[in-house]
Amino acid sequence: MHGITWEEPFCGEGASCYRLGTDDQGNSYISVTGAETHFLTDSREALQQMIRDIKAGKADHLL
Repeated sequence: MHGITWEEPFCGEGASCYRLGTDDQGNSYISVTGAETHFLTDSREALQQMIRDIKAGKADHLL
């Protein structure tokens, strides 16, 4: 399956669990736990920037 190395699931309250993964070609992946064959993919740099933006509060309006 694309050689993706998945991290342990990140789970919020209830059943909202997501997994992050990377491959050896510099791509990153986000999937719902249990549905890893269906994923969103982008560059590793894009994933890093998204995490920085979330930590900086740029997605707080979605909460």
